[in-house]
Amino acid sequence: MFSRRTFLQKSGFAFAAMALPVNIHVDLKNNTMKKNSVFDVIIIGGSYSGLAAAMALGRALKNVLVIDSGLPCNRQTPHSHNFLTQDGRTPKEIAAIAKQQVAVYDTVSFVAGKAVSGEKKANGFSIQTESGEIWQASQLIFATGIRDVLPAIKGIAESWGISVLHCPYCHGYEVRNRKTGIIGNGEVAFEQAKLIANWTKELTVFTNGAATFTGIQRDKLAQHGISIEEKELVALEHTNGQVRNVVFADHSKKAVDVLYIRSPFEQHCGIPEMLGCELTEEGYLKTDASQETTVSGIYACGDNASRMRTVANAVATGTAVGMGLSRKMIMEQF
Repeated sequence: MFSRRTFLQKSGFAFAAMALPVNIHVDLKNNTMKKNSVFDVIIIGGSYSGLAAAMALGRALKNVLVIDSGLPCNRQTPHSHNFLTQDGRTPKEIAAIAKQQVAVYDTVSFVAGKAVSGEKKANGFSIQTESGEIWQASQLIFATGIRDVLPAIKGIAESWGISVLHCPYCHGYEVRNRKTGIIGNGEVAFEQAKLIANWTKELTVFTNGAATFTGIQRDKLAQHGISIEEKELVALEHTNGQVRNVVFADHSKKAVDVLYIRSPFEQHCGIPEMLGCELTEEGYLKTDASQETTVSGIYACGDNASRMRTVANAVATGTAVGMGLSRKMIMEQF
């Protein structure tokens, strides 16, 4: 005979029509039922880093809730690279496989929703979602990533992750030897130009106004055939995110196939700061060697705590947090 949970999952019963006890939560998107609102660990963010942490914790038999809004920062990126065994897959494919594998562990549960606030409790923390649900845990892991603050140039947002890129190690091989541009100025753009020149000899730095390079930097760029364009940028012409031309304020254009930009960023989730977690000078969540933030019991992994912005690093730090935190809990409970 099936249990109530198994019967409902296998039958595909319309959960919304049922009168459920208040301590049972139904995740309609994932067709799973959650029978408790108190967990060992709540993970906010269900992409690569959060899922890696959830797998490690699930394998350690810890009760885990993963809260995810379903809006990863790389959702526009066509393909993911430099991640062994998954090179060339779409980010969505990798995440779907990861979630399917994590869902095998019975002690890991999922909620589709956006976490909007958190509170410190006597025995841990509570997290509230946008829908008003409140969940509690003794430990929190934030795998919430960062949000890029892109320049107000028409077409950049639509092309971000497709042909306007942040990392040559993630995408440089696929766009090697193409007409490439860098949007930036000064020391940052000079250092980026030195790096990007490894993948292409057709390189232009678009300073979007008067260049601030030193004389030595200008000479070095010229020596390597890297041109400088100081006109004001107003737009990118693109087709479905694939850049065709840079458009200047004087209405002239320059053809490019790909652009790199090192944009500023902000934390995607404000709850860690709400709970007292400190940021580094660069804007990342400050963590120690075990990925614990400056607030005891709150951990961070992935892009929100590291400048190494890759899928591989997200998985690595998530796994490290999951293993380290589970070990700590096991030892404390012995």
